[in-house]
Amino acid sequence: MEQTPQQLLADLEWQVHAGADEAIGDVAGLVRWGAGSKKQDAGAMYSPPLAGGLVNTSTPVYQPPPSPPASGVGAGIVPPAHHSQPLTSIHTIDDLRTALQSFDGCPLKQTAMNLVFADGNPSASVMFIGEAPGEDEDRQGKPFVGVSGQLLDRMLAGVGLDRDNVYISNVIFWRPPGNRSPTDAEIAACLPFVERHIALVKPKILVLMGGVAAKTILRTKEGITRLRGRWVDYTPVGGGSDTAIPCLPIYHPAYLLRQPAAKRQAWNDILLLIKKVNDTNALKNKE
Repeated sequence: MEQTPQQLLADLEWQVHAGADEAIGDVAGLVRWGAGSKKQDAGAMYSPPLAGGLVNTSTPVYQPPPSPPASGVGAGIVPPAHHSQPLTSIHTIDDLRTALQSFDGCPLKQTAMNLVFADGNPSASVMFIGEAPGEDEDRQGKPFVGVSGQLLDRMLAGVGLDRDNVYISNVIFWRPPGNRSPTDAEIAACLPFVERHIALVKPKILVLMGGVAAKTILRTKEGITRLRGRWVDYTPVGGGSDTAIPCLPIYHPAYLLRQPAAKRQAWNDILLLIKKVNDTNALKNKE
């Protein structure tokens, strides 16, 4: 039976929500390429059309349980009670990874290929946290290995850093279908693990890449353009030390690929980072 155009569009919408954003054959790249536009970075945020397009973004993937009203992105995100054990009983990074592998409270796990946990040196004193995995990250199971990750590596190399002396993760551990933005519910499901992750790593310096990471970890409504370029204190939430950690919000590398003019500000932020590293001797072994 021949399908109507409306039925074909509905089928394609379902496939995009399921993460099938690649095609094989002559039409490969149809979803990820626009007329006259450059190919999107695999780690960049996917922005489907709000009207007249193929993707309906009005229906969230998962609805969290009702929670009391609160202000601020972080304050409004209440972690759902899906954890089989208190995360404070997890005392090693390997155990935290294992807990995430068996965790079924985030619907993104059902459409992703791999858990994307972390990369770099877990004993490092500088920890970077981004938003969510992209296509390349999902394939390899490592954060920031795509085009935006290559830019991050060049930024670090410019001040003498690399993945041997930094540690990198995200606020979301599975790729959102089509590289769309994570929902509040998905962030809420991952947030306790992220906070415990920070508490276990005990970084001397925390760098938050992009608005989603900065708003979530700092529990603020301020956008990244106002947060970037200045140090703020972050007090660990997931147990461990009560000592505040110097925290620097910066632009996400994927944003810099879309807005090259912002690279000057990003470089200034990296210089702030390396100055703090030198001032605190953060590259030395943690106590």
